[in-house]
Formats: sequence, structure tokens, C-alpha cells
Amino acid sequence: SPTAASVDFAGSDPFPVSESVSIRDNLCFLSGLFVSLIVHLLAPIEQSDCQTSKSYSQILVLAFIVLLWFRVSTINIMAVRASIQLISYSQELKVGNDKEQVYMPSSDSYSNKGKKKSGADGKQQDHYALLGLSHLRYLATEDQIRKSYREAALRHHPDKLANLLLAEETEAAKQAKKDEIENHFKSIQEAYEILIDPVRRRIYDSTDEFDDEIPTECAPQDFFKVFGPAFMRNGRWSVTQPIPSLGDDSTPLKDVDNFYNFWYSFKSWREFPHADEYDLEQAESRDHKRWMERQNAKLSEKARKEEYARIRALVDNAYKRDPRILRRKEEEKAEKQRKKEAKVRAKQLQEEEAARAAEEERRRKEEEEKRAAEAALQHKKNKEKEKKLLRKERTRLRALSAPVLSQHLLDLSEEDVESLCMTLGFEQLRSLCDKMDNKEALERAKLIQDARGYNSNTEEKKIDDTNGSHLNGSVDSNGSILSSSSSEKKEKPWTKEEIELLRKGTQKYPKGTSRRWEVISEYIGTGRSVEEILKATKTVLLQKPDATKAFDSFLEKRKPAATIASPLSTREEVEGVSMPSRTENTTAKTSSPEDSGKA
Repeated sequence: SPTAASVDFAGSDPFPVSESVSIRDNLCFLSGLFVSLIVHLLAPIEQSDCQTSKSYSQILVLAFIVLLWFRVSTINIMAVRASIQLISYSQELKVGNDKEQVYMPSSDSYSNKGKKKSGADGKQQDHYALLGLSHLRYLATEDQIRKSYREAALRHHPDKLANLLLAEETEAAKQAKKDEIENHFKSIQEAYEILIDPVRRRIYDSTDEFDDEIPTECAPQDFFKVFGPAFMRNGRWSVTQPIPSLGDDSTPLKDVDNFYNFWYSFKSWREFPHADEYDLEQAESRDHKRWMERQNAKLSEKARKEEYARIRALVDNAYKRDPRILRRKEEEKAEKQRKKEAKVRAKQLQEEEAARAAEEERRRKEEEEKRAAEAALQHKKNKEKEKKLLRKERTRLRALSAPVLSQHLLDLSEEDVESLCMTLGFEQLRSLCDKMDNKEALERAKLIQDARGYNSNTEEKKIDDTNGSHLNGSVDSNGSILSSSSSEKKEKPWTKEEIELLRKGTQKYPKGTSRRWEVISEYIGTGRSVEEILKATKTVLLQKPDATKAFDSFLEKRKPAATIASPLSTREEVEGVSMPSRTENTTAKTSSPEDSGKA
């Protein structure tokens, strides 16, 4: 019944064709109702002729009845088809029970009609052996397959083997022999049809006997013997032909890298048919075929991933054990270690050089300090020696001038002798003492007087020089010093540009800069000496601007005010009129005290 059919297949979606038909019928039914409603709305409501309105109503009722009948008929057809499918399922179950092969239909599959069968007895036949191409197999060309098929067809044609039937005695034996010959000939035809079709042959070659094992361990000297055949064996599945060779120990590294790049990006044409895979040729409709393709893709995807993992494991094992790759890695490691050692050695040499330079600098400083200390000590000794000699000559002068002082010759006093002792130097004292030696008292007094007069002249000259230097400096009305010495008079004045460069230079080269003032002098570029720069730094840069000249500079920088022409009296005219009275008042004010004073 239709109800039973709908209950049995609810949620299982076993008949995509029936479902598409029901959807189409529902769409037709709804579109018919929609059209009838549109016609009813477009019909004129108010018409004078009642007969016309009746005809419209009859047409609408008739259209509704036809669409309802069409819908009921489609439901009945679906119910009949469901009943037929149930009957076919029951028959197949009975046949399966008779053959002791039970198959329970599930909601994940359409039927068992689409399953591939490997052979009459459930065994896959060897197509290459049937055509006599066992020695070539997947290497056989299309021409070789055609030629072998013709020979096998002529050799195993049932008409050619009719004499074998005569050798049998019974009819049952003859019939069995005839079935065997026909089945064998059909197998040859099937083998030819499969091998001549590229797609079907690729599927068959993918399921052909193949050694999927990959080598894992081997001795270094046996690497090429073990992995070379493995790569050649798996190279049959490559889309790109010919495949690169593994080579030998003397192969250039560039070819070795190309070989492993090829295998790491390996693309295989190998198919992975599954035992439960559906045959697309048995599809009942387009939707059924698409469903089969999706199911087949799910079954083969897992096997495809395993195949690529197997190929990747083969390449990884070979790359880890390839003596050429290992040798290159060792060379790269040694080169890296050599660069590291060279870097460390260079750093050590640099540190040693820096330490040696520091040691030399320390020794040089020590030697300079030592020489400076020795020079200072020698200078100190010389100074002490000079002091001793000076004291000796002073004592000698005092001893020689003692008779002169005791006799009061030329009004010389002890203070005069002491002034000579304190003012004259060693050589002067020595020469004076030598002249006074073996002389009379009067002559000694004259020599002392002469030396005293020479000493007073030198002192006066010194005083005059100091007074002249003080008199050279004069003070102007504002209180600023014009010049203090002749050297200052000749000194070149600093311009504004030089002062600005000096200010920038002191900011650009702060304290702590090596040879700071020489660098600033070069930065200014006007030939200023270090002494001039130091002096200007203490005077010019620290000088504050004069407040009295600030207003004058402001007037110079101020823009002139725009004059406005007016027919009225200007400010000058007003000022000209008012000024006489103002002056008169001032004169009166100034004259009044004078008059009062006279009075």
C-alpha cells in the first residue's frame, strides 16, 4: 500500500528519482493554483452579462479538478513504484538465502546492483596473462595489446576449438567443455576492453600486484642498492615521466637536490578502488550517479592519504641515510664551526690588541710621570742649590759690607745692604762680591752705592711700566672700559656671526670633548685662536644686552605706521599751533626763578 511504502522508506531516502518527481509535481500543482487565482482576479467583477461570469467560474472549477486529479495520479504512481521496489528487494533476499549469501539493505546505499564484481568465482582475473603480456604488464603499449588480443582471439575462439568437444564422450562433459571455452573467450574480450580503455586500465593497474614495502635500515655502503630499486619501483605511479634517477656517490649535489625536490612534490596517478565501491555504469539516473561518485570518493580518500604518507616516509628515510646529504651536512657543520672559531679568534685578537695598547699607554704614562717626577726632583734640587748659593753670596755680601757699615761711609745703612741682598740675583751678588773683594772700605762703599743706584733705577722702571699700563686703560662716560693694553687695542672685535657661531659651537661640542677649543676654532672658521675663544667665552657670551639700547633696536625693527590722508587738520598742524604756548610756559617758568634771584 502507499502508506506502507512511505513508512518503510521514511528517512532513508532510497529513491532520489521518485523524490525529484514528487517535488516537480508539487511545484506544478502550486503553479496551477497560482495561475487560476491570477485569472480569477483579472476577470471583470462587475459585468452586465451574467453568462460570461458563469463561464469564468466553470473554467476555474474545471482547472482545479484537473490539477487535483493529476496530483492524485502522481501519488498513485509513486506508490506503485515503491511496491515494485519492495518486491525486487524481497526477491533478491530470497535468492541470497538460497545461495547462503545474506545481504541486508541499509539506508547508506541504493542497492547492490552497482557493486563491482572481480570475477565469476569472486577472484580477479589476470588480464595481462590472458593476452600473453605477463612479462610486460603495465609497460605494454596499446599496439602490443591489440596485437596480442588478435592472436589470443584467433587461438581461443570457440569455432577454432570445436574439435575439443568431439573428444568428450558424454553430453554433460561436452557442455561443460563448451562453457569453459566460451567463458575463456569472454574473459579475453573483457581483458581487451579493460586494457584498451585508459581509465579502466589505470584502475586495473592500480590494483595489480605491487610491493608497497619501503626500506628503513641499510648499511651506508648499500644505500644505492637498497633505495635505488625502491624509487624505481614506486616511480611507475608518477604523473611526470621519466622520473629522475637516484644516481650514485659521485652525482653532483644539484642533481641530488632536484631528485629529492621531485619526490617531495610527488604526484601519483594511482587509483584506489574499494571492495564496496559502486560501479557508475549501473547508475539508474544522474542523481544516483552523483551519489555513487561521492561514496566512491569517500572510500578512496583514506587510501590516497595513506599512499602519500607511504611515499613521504620512503623519501624521508632515504634523505636521512643518503651519504651525499650526510657529507654535505658535515661540511656545512664544519664550515659553521670554522666561522665560529674564526669569529672567536678575531675577538680574542681584538681583545689582546686592546689589552696591549692599554698596557703600552699605561707604560707610557708611567714613564712620563717618572720623567716628570725626576725633572721636578732635579728642579727642586737645583732650586735648593741656588738658594744655598744665594744665601752664601748674601752672607758674603754682608761680611764684605760690615766694615763699611761700621765706619758709616757714604751714609750707607744696614737696610741698604739688606735691600741689595733681597733684590739682586745670584750672579749680580757674586759679581758685586768679587768686585768688593780685596778692596778698601771706601771703594766697597762706592760699589755698594753704585749697585744700590742701579737697583733703584730698575725698580723705578718697573714702577713706570706698571703705571703706564694702568694709565693706558681709560674709562668713558658710560663707565665701560675702552682698552686695557696695547695688545687689547689690536685685538679684532667679534662680529655677530662669530658670536653666534661661538654659541652654537659651545652647545655642539660640550665639556668632555677631546681638544674642545681647537675643534670650536675650526668650527668658527675665522682664524680665532684658542686664547681669543676662551676670553670671548668669558666676556662676550656672558655679557648681558644693554638696556639703554633696547628701545633703539625696537624702533629700528618696528615697521613704519601707515599715514592716513584727511582733509582735517593733521597732528603736525595741531602740534605746531600748541607748541608756542607750551614753550612760552616753559620759558616763563625758567625765567621766574632767575628774576626772583635777582630781586
